[in-house]
Amino acid sequence: MTNPFELVILRLSELGFFTFLLPFILVAAILYGLLRKSQIFGPPEKNVAVNAVVAIVASFMVWASPIIAGINIEKELARFFVQSMIATLVLMVAVLAVGMFFGPDLPKTIQDKLGTKYLGGLLVAGILIGLALFVTSGLTSVFFPEGLSEMISEDVIISIATILILVIVVAAIVVFVSREEKKK
Repeated sequence: MTNPFELVILRLSELGFFTFLLPFILVAAILYGLLRKSQIFGPPEKNVAVNAVVAIVASFMVWASPIIAGINIEKELARFFVQSMIATLVLMVAVLAVGMFFGPDLPKTIQDKLGTKYLGGLLVAGILIGLALFVTSGLTSVFFPEGLSEMISEDVIISIATILILVIVVAAIVVFVSREEKKK
């Protein structure tokens, strides 16, 4: 027998609550925060209405696209946010565990012991975790629909992948050589 919470969730899903309303509110809030932070329209205290209107209109435009195109990303977004929350909780538990062994000012202790030499590695690890969450949640199907592979030949895909790998290798060599020159 289903409980009342399941019935409410199923009813909200039927009404498009998870497909449109929640993602719309999330995008509007993020855009509003970015507009306030960037101060494109001037000081945020004077342009609250302008920032809000631009954020709401842009959010409607963003979420009209999947509906007009007939793409349903409800399940993919739900999986993405659940996986992101699990990854965030794992990182929080790791920071708490590390904090038990170091002093009360963990960021200062880490900076004193490691400096900034591992910052690039942490950034790359964060990007890889984000990409892994993006791929495993199924959100790649939004940007690369099933029929897309039929339009692009396998040779083009292999060529693009090869060029990307070469660019990454050349960038790594340049970074390594420039570090060696700085040491001299």
